[in-house]
Amino acid sequence: MQTMNIEDTADAIARVKAFLLSLQDNICQTLELADGKGSFEEDTWERVQGGGGRSRVMKNGCVIEQGGVNFSHVFGDAMPASATASRPELAGRSFQAMGVSLVIHPHNPYIPTSHANVRFFIAEKEGEAPIWWFGGGYDLTPFYPFKEDAQHWHDTAKKCCAPYGDEVYPNYKKWCDDYFYLKHRNETRGVGGLFFDDLNEWGFEKSFAFMQSVGNSYLDAYVPIVERRKGQSYGERERQFQLYRRGRYVEFNLVYDRGTLFGLQTGGRTESILMSMPPLARWEYGFEPAPGSPEDKLSSWLKPTDW
Repeated sequence: MQTMNIEDTADAIARVKAFLLSLQDNICQTLELADGKGSFEEDTWERVQGGGGRSRVMKNGCVIEQGGVNFSHVFGDAMPASATASRPELAGRSFQAMGVSLVIHPHNPYIPTSHANVRFFIAEKEGEAPIWWFGGGYDLTPFYPFKEDAQHWHDTAKKCCAPYGDEVYPNYKKWCDDYFYLKHRNETRGVGGLFFDDLNEWGFEKSFAFMQSVGNSYLDAYVPIVERRKGQSYGERERQFQLYRRGRYVEFNLVYDRGTLFGLQTGGRTESILMSMPPLARWEYGFEPAPGSPEDKLSSWLKPTDW
Protein backbone atom coordinates (compact mmCIF):
# COMPACT_ATOMS: atom_id res chain seq x y z
CA MET A 1 0.00 0.00 0.00
CA GLN A 2 1.59 3.23 -1.13
CA THR A 3 1.18 6.62 0.46
CA MET A 4 -0.91 9.00 -1.60
CA ASN A 5 -1.31 12.70 -1.08
CA ILE A 6 -4.62 14.24 -0.06
CA GLU A 7 -4.40 18.03 -0.17
CA ASP A 8 -6.49 18.57 2.97
CA THR A 9 -6.79 15.44 5.08
CA ALA A 10 -9.23 16.91 7.63
CA ASP A 11 -11.54 18.14 4.87
CA ALA A 12 -11.42 14.77 3.09
CA ILE A 13 -12.35 12.92 6.29
CA ALA A 14 -15.20 15.35 7.00
CA ARG A 15 -16.62 14.92 3.48
CA VAL A 16 -16.53 11.13 3.65
CA LYS A 17 -18.16 11.13 7.08
CA ALA A 18 -20.92 13.51 5.95
CA PHE A 19 -21.70 11.26 2.99
CA LEU A 20 -21.80 8.11 5.12
CA LEU A 21 -24.17 9.65 7.67
CA SER A 22 -26.45 10.85 4.88
CA LEU A 23 -26.32 7.41 3.22
CA GLN A 24 -27.36 5.71 6.46
CA ASP A 25 -30.30 8.13 6.78
CA ASN A 26 -31.42 7.60 3.20
CA ILE A 27 -31.20 3.81 3.32
CA CYS A 28 -33.12 3.61 6.60
CA GLN A 29 -35.87 5.96 5.41
CA THR A 30 -36.30 4.16 2.09
CA LEU A 31 -36.38 0.69 3.68
CA GLU A 32 -38.96 1.88 6.21
CA LEU A 33 -41.17 2.98 3.32
CA ALA A 34 -40.67 -0.38 1.57
CA ASP A 35 -41.50 -2.22 4.79
CA GLY A 36 -44.64 -0.20 5.49
CA LYS A 37 -44.75 -0.87 9.24
CA GLY A 38 -41.36 -1.28 10.88
CA SER A 39 -38.97 1.44 11.94
CA PHE A 40 -35.28 1.50 12.72
CA GLU A 41 -34.38 2.02 16.35
CA GLU A 42 -31.12 3.90 16.87
CA ASP A 43 -28.46 2.91 19.36
CA THR A 44 -25.57 5.36 19.60
CA TRP A 45 -22.35 4.09 21.12
CA GLU A 46 -18.83 5.20 21.94
CA ARG A 47 -15.58 3.28 21.70
CA VAL A 48 -13.32 3.65 24.72
CA GLN A 49 -10.20 3.67 22.55
CA GLY A 50 -11.64 6.40 20.31
CA GLY A 51 -14.67 6.98 18.13
CA GLY A 52 -18.11 5.44 18.08
CA GLY A 53 -21.13 5.07 15.87
CA ARG A 54 -24.85 4.70 15.51
CA SER A 55 -26.43 1.31 14.99
CA ARG A 56 -29.96 1.19 13.63
CA VAL A 57 -31.97 -2.03 13.79
CA MET A 58 -35.46 -2.92 12.61
CA LYS A 59 -37.12 -5.94 14.20
CA ASN A 60 -40.36 -7.64 13.14
CA GLY A 61 -41.40 -5.25 10.44
CA CYS A 62 -44.01 -6.15 7.88
CA VAL A 63 -41.37 -7.20 5.32
CA ILE A 64 -38.08 -7.09 7.24
CA GLU A 65 -37.76 -9.70 10.00
CA GLN A 66 -34.54 -8.09 11.15
CA GLY A 67 -32.27 -5.60 9.49
CA GLY A 68 -29.37 -3.47 10.65
CA VAL A 69 -27.80 -0.38 9.12
CA ASN A 70 -24.68 0.58 11.04
CA PHE A 71 -22.44 3.65 10.85
CA SER A 72 -19.12 3.63 12.67
CA HIS A 73 -16.15 5.98 12.89
CA VAL A 74 -13.31 4.66 15.01
CA PHE A 75 -9.81 6.03 15.50
CA GLY A 76 -6.71 5.50 17.56
CA ASP A 77 -3.04 6.32 17.99
CA ALA A 78 -1.82 2.95 16.75
CA MET A 79 -3.11 0.05 14.70
CA PRO A 80 -3.65 -3.28 16.47
CA ALA A 81 -0.97 -5.90 15.91
CA SER A 82 -3.44 -8.11 14.00
CA ALA A 83 -3.76 -5.37 11.37
CA THR A 84 -0.09 -4.41 11.04
CA ALA A 85 1.06 -8.03 10.72
CA SER A 86 -0.07 -8.09 7.08
CA ARG A 87 0.51 -4.35 6.54
CA PRO A 88 3.80 -3.46 8.27
CA GLU A 89 3.76 -0.02 6.62
CA LEU A 90 0.88 0.92 8.97
CA ALA A 91 2.93 0.39 12.12
CA GLY A 92 3.49 3.58 14.10
CA ARG A 93 0.65 5.46 12.41
CA SER A 94 -2.53 6.83 13.91
CA PHE A 95 -5.64 5.68 12.05
CA GLN A 96 -9.26 6.45 11.32
CA ALA A 97 -11.76 3.97 9.87
CA MET A 98 -15.35 4.76 8.98
CA GLY A 99 -18.11 3.08 7.08
CA VAL A 100 -21.73 2.09 6.67
CA SER A 101 -22.54 -1.62 6.78
CA LEU A 102 -25.96 -3.22 6.47
CA VAL A 103 -27.68 -6.59 6.28
CA ILE A 104 -31.40 -7.08 5.64
CA HIS A 105 -33.09 -10.39 6.56
CA PRO A 106 -36.70 -10.44 5.25
CA HIS A 107 -39.55 -12.59 6.58
CA ASN A 108 -40.56 -13.86 3.15
CA PRO A 109 -38.24 -16.62 1.82
CA TYR A 110 -38.86 -15.37 -1.72
CA ILE A 111 -37.13 -12.07 -0.90
CA PRO A 112 -33.35 -12.49 -0.84
CA THR A 113 -31.17 -11.40 2.04
CA SER A 114 -28.97 -8.47 1.05
CA HIS A 115 -25.73 -7.02 2.36
CA ALA A 116 -23.92 -3.77 1.54
CA ASN A 117 -20.89 -1.95 2.88
CA VAL A 118 -18.86 1.14 2.00
CA ARG A 119 -15.83 2.21 3.99
CA PHE A 120 -12.81 4.52 4.18
CA PHE A 121 -9.54 4.04 6.00
CA ILE A 122 -6.70 6.49 6.58
CA ALA A 123 -3.47 6.15 8.56
CA GLU A 124 -1.29 9.17 9.28
CA LYS A 125 2.19 9.89 10.60
CA GLU A 126 3.78 13.28 11.25
CA GLY A 127 5.88 14.41 8.30
CA GLU A 128 4.71 11.63 5.96
CA ALA A 129 1.95 11.35 3.38
CA PRO A 130 -1.16 9.54 4.60
CA ILE A 131 -1.94 5.95 3.65
CA TRP A 132 -5.60 5.65 2.68
CA TRP A 133 -8.07 3.57 0.70
CA PHE A 134 -11.75 2.96 0.03
CA GLY A 135 -13.60 -0.35 0.01
CA GLY A 136 -17.09 -1.73 -0.20
CA GLY A 137 -19.66 -3.51 -2.32
CA TYR A 138 -22.91 -5.42 -2.05
CA ASP A 139 -24.11 -9.00 -2.55
CA LEU A 140 -27.45 -10.81 -2.77
CA THR A 141 -28.37 -14.12 -1.12
CA PRO A 142 -31.59 -15.66 -2.47
CA PHE A 143 -33.24 -18.80 -1.11
CA TYR A 144 -35.64 -19.24 -4.05
CA PRO A 145 -33.78 -17.46 -6.83
CA PHE A 146 -35.34 -15.74 -9.83
CA LYS A 147 -33.26 -14.94 -12.90
CA GLU A 148 -34.89 -11.54 -13.38
CA ASP A 149 -33.93 -10.56 -9.81
CA ALA A 150 -30.30 -11.59 -10.23
CA GLN A 151 -30.11 -9.81 -13.58
CA HIS A 152 -31.61 -6.62 -12.16
CA TRP A 153 -29.15 -6.72 -9.24
CA HIS A 154 -26.17 -7.12 -11.55
CA ASP A 155 -27.46 -4.66 -14.17
CA THR A 156 -27.61 -2.02 -11.42
CA ALA A 157 -24.07 -2.90 -10.36
CA LYS A 158 -22.88 -2.63 -13.98
CA LYS A 159 -24.45 0.83 -14.39
CA CYS A 160 -22.85 2.03 -11.18
CA CYS A 161 -19.41 0.91 -12.41
CA ALA A 162 -19.72 1.93 -16.08
CA PRO A 163 -18.43 5.54 -15.79
CA TYR A 164 -15.22 4.30 -14.16
CA GLY A 165 -14.05 1.94 -16.91
CA ASP A 166 -15.11 -1.19 -18.76
CA GLU A 167 -12.98 -3.43 -16.57
CA VAL A 168 -14.38 -2.22 -13.22
CA TYR A 169 -17.59 -4.28 -13.09
CA PRO A 170 -16.08 -7.62 -14.24
CA ASN A 171 -13.10 -7.20 -11.91
CA TYR A 172 -15.16 -6.31 -8.85
CA LYS A 173 -17.82 -8.91 -9.67
CA LYS A 174 -15.13 -11.60 -9.75
CA TRP A 175 -13.68 -10.29 -6.49
CA CYS A 176 -17.15 -10.59 -4.96
CA ASP A 177 -17.59 -14.17 -6.24
CA ASP A 178 -14.16 -15.10 -4.86
CA TYR A 179 -14.65 -13.36 -1.50
CA PHE A 180 -18.17 -14.57 -0.67
CA TYR A 181 -17.28 -18.23 -1.13
CA LEU A 182 -17.67 -20.97 1.46
CA LYS A 183 -14.76 -23.32 0.84
CA HIS A 184 -16.02 -25.96 3.24
CA ARG A 185 -19.37 -26.06 1.37
CA ASN A 186 -17.95 -25.53 -2.12
CA GLU A 187 -20.51 -22.87 -2.91
CA THR A 188 -20.85 -19.10 -3.17
CA ARG A 189 -22.87 -17.33 -0.48
CA GLY A 190 -25.39 -16.19 -3.07
CA VAL A 191 -25.45 -14.65 -6.54
CA GLY A 192 -22.75 -12.08 -5.79
CA GLY A 193 -22.56 -8.46 -6.80
CA LEU A 194 -19.58 -6.17 -6.22
CA PHE A 195 -16.61 -6.21 -3.85
CA PHE A 196 -13.62 -3.88 -3.82
CA ASP A 197 -10.92 -2.92 -1.33
CA ASP A 198 -7.63 -0.98 -1.16
CA LEU A 199 -8.92 1.49 -3.78
CA ASN A 200 -6.69 4.54 -4.06
CA GLU A 201 -4.92 4.31 -7.43
CA TRP A 202 -7.52 6.60 -9.03
CA GLY A 203 -6.71 9.41 -6.60
CA PHE A 204 -8.99 10.64 -3.83
CA GLU A 205 -11.74 12.40 -5.79
CA LYS A 206 -12.45 9.63 -8.29
CA SER A 207 -12.14 6.90 -5.65
CA PHE A 208 -14.52 8.76 -3.34
CA ALA A 209 -16.98 9.31 -6.21
CA PHE A 210 -16.96 5.58 -6.97
CA MET A 211 -17.56 4.67 -3.34
CA GLN A 212 -20.54 7.05 -3.34
CA SER A 213 -21.85 5.49 -6.56
CA VAL A 214 -21.73 2.02 -5.01
CA GLY A 215 -23.40 3.17 -1.78
CA ASN A 216 -26.14 5.10 -3.57
CA SER A 217 -26.95 2.29 -6.02
CA TYR A 218 -27.73 -0.31 -3.32
CA LEU A 219 -31.34 0.83 -2.94
CA ASP A 220 -31.81 0.87 -6.72
CA ALA A 221 -30.58 -2.71 -6.80
CA TYR A 222 -32.58 -4.09 -3.84
CA VAL A 223 -35.87 -2.25 -3.38
CA PRO A 224 -37.40 -3.30 -6.75
CA ILE A 225 -36.73 -6.95 -5.83
CA VAL A 226 -38.41 -6.45 -2.44
CA GLU A 227 -41.44 -4.85 -4.11
CA ARG A 228 -41.65 -7.65 -6.68
CA ARG A 229 -41.55 -10.50 -4.12
CA LYS A 230 -43.07 -9.21 -0.88
CA GLY A 231 -46.62 -10.23 -1.79
CA GLN A 232 -45.67 -13.77 -2.75
CA SER A 233 -47.33 -16.36 -0.50
CA TYR A 234 -45.25 -19.01 1.26
CA GLY A 235 -45.68 -21.79 3.79
CA GLU A 236 -43.78 -23.67 6.48
CA ARG A 237 -41.70 -25.63 3.96
CA GLU A 238 -40.26 -22.46 2.44
CA ARG A 239 -39.72 -20.95 5.88
CA GLN A 240 -37.79 -24.00 7.11
CA PHE A 241 -35.59 -23.98 4.01
CA GLN A 242 -34.92 -20.26 4.48
CA LEU A 243 -33.81 -20.89 8.09
CA TYR A 244 -31.60 -23.78 6.97
CA ARG A 245 -29.92 -21.63 4.32
CA ARG A 246 -29.49 -18.79 6.78
CA GLY A 247 -27.17 -21.16 8.59
CA ARG A 248 -24.75 -20.83 5.69
CA TYR A 249 -24.85 -17.06 6.13
CA VAL A 250 -23.82 -17.49 9.76
CA GLU A 251 -21.06 -19.90 8.78
CA PHE A 252 -19.56 -17.42 6.33
CA ASN A 253 -19.69 -14.49 8.72
CA LEU A 254 -18.05 -16.32 11.59
CA VAL A 255 -15.48 -18.33 9.62
CA TYR A 256 -14.43 -16.11 6.72
CA ASP A 257 -15.66 -12.53 6.91
CA ARG A 258 -12.67 -10.22 7.41
CA GLY A 259 -14.69 -7.38 8.90
CA THR A 260 -16.29 -9.63 11.51
CA LEU A 261 -13.00 -11.25 12.45
CA PHE A 262 -11.12 -7.94 12.57
CA GLY A 263 -13.80 -6.37 14.75
CA LEU A 264 -13.93 -9.25 17.22
CA GLN A 265 -10.14 -9.58 17.40
CA THR A 266 -9.62 -5.86 18.04
CA GLY A 267 -12.16 -5.38 20.81
CA GLY A 268 -14.85 -3.83 18.65
CA ARG A 269 -18.45 -3.43 19.71
CA THR A 270 -19.78 -6.98 19.58
CA GLU A 271 -23.47 -6.07 19.21
CA SER A 272 -22.72 -3.96 16.14
CA ILE A 273 -20.29 -6.48 14.64
CA LEU A 274 -22.81 -9.32 14.94
CA MET A 275 -25.69 -7.17 13.74
CA SER A 276 -25.37 -9.02 10.41
CA MET A 277 -26.58 -12.27 11.94
CA PRO A 278 -30.10 -13.51 11.14
CA PRO A 279 -32.54 -13.51 14.07
CA LEU A 280 -33.25 -17.20 13.49
CA ALA A 281 -31.32 -19.94 11.66
CA ARG A 282 -31.11 -23.70 11.84
CA TRP A 283 -28.83 -26.60 10.97
CA GLU A 284 -29.90 -30.10 9.94
CA TYR A 285 -27.52 -33.01 9.66
CA GLY A 286 -27.27 -34.47 6.16
CA PHE A 287 -30.09 -32.42 4.67
CA GLU A 288 -30.66 -33.06 0.97
CA PRO A 289 -33.51 -31.36 -0.87
CA ALA A 290 -35.79 -33.61 -2.90
CA PRO A 291 -34.51 -33.95 -6.48
CA GLY A 292 -36.31 -31.57 -8.80
CA SER A 293 -37.88 -29.61 -5.93
CA PRO A 294 -37.75 -25.80 -5.78
CA GLU A 295 -35.23 -26.17 -2.94
CA ASP A 296 -33.04 -28.39 -5.10
CA LYS A 297 -32.69 -25.67 -7.73
CA LEU A 298 -30.71 -23.34 -5.48
CA SER A 299 -27.49 -25.37 -5.59
CA SER A 300 -27.09 -24.79 -9.34
CA TRP A 301 -27.08 -21.03 -8.69
CA LEU A 302 -24.30 -21.08 -6.10
CA LYS A 303 -21.40 -20.77 -8.50
CA PRO A 304 -19.97 -17.76 -10.34
CA THR A 305 -22.30 -16.82 -13.21
CA ASP A 306 -22.21 -14.14 -15.89
CA TRP A 307 -25.51 -12.31 -15.50
